Order: sequence, then structure tokens, then C-alpha cells
Amino acid sequence: QVQLVESGGGLVQAGGSLRLSCAASGSIFNFNAMGWYRQAPGKQREVIADISDIGSTNYANSVKGRFTISRDIARNTVNLQMNSLKPEDTAVYYCNAVQQFSTYWGQGTQVTVSS
Repeated sequence: QVQLVESGGGLVQAGGSLRLSCAASGSIFNFNAMGWYRQAPGKQREVIADISDIGSTNYANSVKGRFTISRDIARNTVNLQMNSLKPEDTAVYYCNAVQQFSTYWGQGTQVTVSS
């Protein structure tokens, strides 16, 4: 059973930075892609960044230039470096992994950006 465990969320002031990590229970090479989603209160969950098995990345326009997704193959983790945070970035952030026809989710980690 695949497990994804997020860490690194918290409270930060606007303009600050946070780094989220997602630790997978097995090799991240087992996944076709991994990504980060977020869900703000009253809004739908949205994808904000993803990275493919060959390392190509995509970003939502709302975070492009501020967030960076990366992977640490030795530690089986995918990270999200978030800079220049804004109050509208406040949400629960979820790690996602896709393996053939299966999709896995972490439990989520809260990010709160104060103005």
C-alpha cells in the first residue's frame, strides 16, 4: 500500500517562505507523476505543481515564479519550495502520486499566510 506523508506546513507572514515535503513509502520512480494540490475553504482542490517521472515540471499560473517543485530520489521525497507567500496561498496542501491507473493522496498539511 502506497503511503504519502506531508510535512512542513505552518503559519507564516506574507512574503515569507515555507518548504513542504512529501515522503513516499517506496521509490518515487514507481510513480508516473507526483504533484502538489491545495484546497482553500469553500473552494475546489486545485493542482499547483507537478513533476513527471522524467523530471519535467508544470505549475499553475498562480504560483509560477514563486513555487518550485523538486524531488530527492535518495530520500523518496518530493518537495515544494514556496517563496513570496501571499494570504491567498492559505490552504490545505496535499501530495499526490499517480501510478498507472491508481492515484494516491497524502493526509494534507495546513499552510496559513497572515497579512
